[in-house]
Amino acid sequence: MKIAVAAQGNAVCSHFGHCEEFCLFDVEDGKVVRKFNVPNPGHEPGLLPRLLAEHGVDVVIAGGMGLRAQQLFAQKNIRVVTGAWGPVEEAVTAYLNGSLATGPNLCDH
Repeated sequence: MKIAVAAQGNAVCSHFGHCEEFCLFDVEDGKVVRKFNVPNPGHEPGLLPRLLAEHGVDVVIAGGMGLRAQQLFAQKNIRVVTGAWGPVEEAVTAYLNGSLATGPNLCDH
């Protein structure tokens, strides 16, 4: 499994499309085996779902994400988790443990 987190510094970014970068985690047997970052090439419709799909991402974690991006991920069978916050690595660990607390989607478009 591969998890992407929209990140601003070391924290989950509140807006998926405006994050600095995506932290990608390769997971095997429930454990992170590799982490690498992909810079956000920019916020334009359809670009980011396509980029993360090309990296083989299965799950995207963000603070907020617009409906259109969520639909594009759904078309690619990529799960979206919104309303996350806090340090990126803690969010991934909590997701893997089934304890990731989320609030409302922080994006209103």
